[in-house]
Amino acid sequence: MFRLGHLSDPHLPPPRGALALRDLFNKRALSAVAWRRKHKQHDPAVLAALLADVADQAPDHLAITGDLMNFASDAEAAQAQAWLANLGDPSRITLSPGNHDALVKPGHPQRLAALRPWFGDDTSGDFPHVRRRGAVAIVNLRSAVPTAPHLATGELGDEQRIELETILRDLGREGLFRLILLHHPPTEGAVSRRKRLVDAGRLRDIVREAGAELVLHGHAHEALVGKITGPAGPVPVLGVPSASTAPGHRHASARWHLLEIAANHAITVTARGFDRQGEPLSELGRYRLPPP
Repeated sequence: MFRLGHLSDPHLPPPRGALALRDLFNKRALSAVAWRRKHKQHDPAVLAALLADVADQAPDHLAITGDLMNFASDAEAAQAQAWLANLGDPSRITLSPGNHDALVKPGHPQRLAALRPWFGDDTSGDFPHVRRRGAVAIVNLRSAVPTAPHLATGELGDEQRIELETILRDLGREGLFRLILLHHPPTEGAVSRRKRLVDAGRLRDIVREAGAELVLHGHAHEALVGKITGPAGPVPVLGVPSASTAPGHRHASARWHLLEIAANHAITVTARGFDRQGEPLSELGRYRLPPP
């Protein structure tokens, strides 16, 4: 039994000095306006309580599907690095970057480099990265790319998709449980067009031909259960709300998922989070996904 925790979109409060004067003339200015409007829904106390619950449940590994930052500034990258280091050893945590972690082009590769130890075991190359944990192979993708103002789309690109297909086929021949991580949902209609994964159809084609056992994502700030076609049947696709959203806001309250993956590839999902304002974090529900 492999026990995996999944959380997403913590949107850590920006540190003092996160934005410079030059940022008033690029996409970060729009994000700053949005943050002033929405920052109250991301409560550090809620995130702290959720992380304490994760620690109490002690999963074997933790998957985080992006958006640690808000403006993708150097100060935020340093803060995200320190936050991840405080969570535990990088070998026990896998991060798939989100669109807010890759908001603007200038300095983009250097900022993500600070988070590289959490991408995979061998991070000498680019995505995809693979982590083998017993009978489970975590295939980490990067859908986060800098985009034009008012867009939060993602894209994997040709090189990443070509390598992904080879990786999935090789891992399948080994009989491993193939778990795909990415920020943007690969299912149709999960988010609006301006937030979509632009090459989601091509990713679904790869999974249909090469196979996978589970896909985890964030980005939508909602609890989503979907599926995409695999060679042997439906492949479950699960998303979680933001890990810091306080109850009482438009989006779903903060929660995380504990996934228990059995030797026969059956998956038990336990949702843990906040149901109502003023109530403590608790188990919200539990369900089982059969092998695809």
